[in-house]
Amino acid sequence: MKKLSFLLIFSAISIQTLNACTTFLLHKNGQYVFGKNYDWVTGTGMVNTNLKGLVKLSLPLEGGNVLNWTSKYGSTTFNQYGKEFPNGGMNETGLVVELMWLTESKYPERDKRPALSVLQWIQYQLDNCSTVEEVIRTDRILRITSTGTPQHYLVADSKGGVATIEFLNGKMVVHRADKLPFPVLANSTYETSVNAINTSKNVSLDNSLSRFSKACKMVQQYQQTEVNKPLVDYSFDILNAVSQASFTKWSIVYDISNRKVYFKTSSNGKKRSFSLNDFNYQCSSTPLSYHLNAKDMGEISKSFTAFSSQQNKKMLKQAFAETGTAVNIKEELQNSLGAFAEAITCSK
Repeated sequence: MKKLSFLLIFSAISIQTLNACTTFLLHKNGQYVFGKNYDWVTGTGMVNTNLKGLVKLSLPLEGGNVLNWTSKYGSTTFNQYGKEFPNGGMNETGLVVELMWLTESKYPERDKRPALSVLQWIQYQLDNCSTVEEVIRTDRILRITSTGTPQHYLVADSKGGVATIEFLNGKMVVHRADKLPFPVLANSTYETSVNAINTSKNVSLDNSLSRFSKACKMVQQYQQTEVNKPLVDYSFDILNAVSQASFTKWSIVYDISNRKVYFKTSSNGKKRSFSLNDFNYQCSSTPLSYHLNAKDMGEISKSFTAFSSQQNKKMLKQAFAETGTAVNIKEELQNSLGAFAEAITCSK
C-alpha cells in the first residue's frame, strides 16, 4: 500500500480553540450511560456499522511500522473523515470510545511498536477490546501518533469500567478508579480539571473548565440525589447545559447497558435512536450507513442503507470542505482516504 501522509491531513487543522467537546459517564441502579457533545466547525458525517471478522491493516504512517489485525467485535461509529477513521462509537460488547481535543497532548516518539493515527486508534479499540483494561493494555503493542491533532479520550465499558486516556510527554496517562473522582472530560488535562474544581481556580473564566465543572455537578446531582428522570433524558440535559450553541454539531448518548444509541444534530434537533441489537455484524453481512443530516426522528435502525464507497468519499470531501480554509488537502489524498475501506475483506 502506498504510504500516505495521514499526519498532514489533520496538522492543517489549526482551529484548536474551537474543538470544545465534553463527555461523561452516568450510572444508577446498574445502568450505564455515556454522553458526548461533538463541537466542531462541520456537522457532516455518517453512522457506520463495522463488521467483525474483517482483516485490517493500519494506515501507513511516516516513521511507523504497519499493524495487521482481524476485527473481533462489530461496532457502530460516528464518522466524519472516512470509514475506518471514526470520531467515536460503541461496539457490540458495550465498549465506548470517544475523543476530545487536548492541546497539551504529546504522543510517543518512534519505537518498535506499529503506529496508529488518532482516529484509527479508536476503530482498533472497538475492533479488539471489550473492557477499559484491555484498551489500556494495547499501549504495550502499539502507539498512537499525530503531528497536528492533539486528542485525549474517555473510555467506558458495560461492567462500569471508565477511564480517561491521555498522552502527555510521550507517555500514556490514565485516570480510573480512585484516581477518577469525576467520570467527566472536556478539553483540559484531567489533572488540571480536577485541581481547578478543588481550588475553584479560574473555573468560571475557562470554557473547558467551566463545562467540566458543570457536567461534574450534574452527574453528582443525579447519582447522589433522587432525580425523577430517566438516565438518557437527564444525559441530554447535561449535554444541553454544556453545549456551545450552534457550534455543538452532535449530541450523542450511548445507553451502554441496553446497547442503544440516541443522538441529535445541529441540523436536526429531533432525537433519533438505533439499537446495536438490530444489526448483523457477521462478516458475511452487508455493512450499513446512515446520513447524520437526514430529516428523520425516532427509531431509525431500519433507515440504515448498504454502505456506499461513493457516498463515503462524498461525505469525506464535504467534511474537509466545510472545515474551512484551515484545511487544504489535495484531491488525490482525499480519494485515497475515501477508498481505504474498499481494500478490507473478510478473513478466510
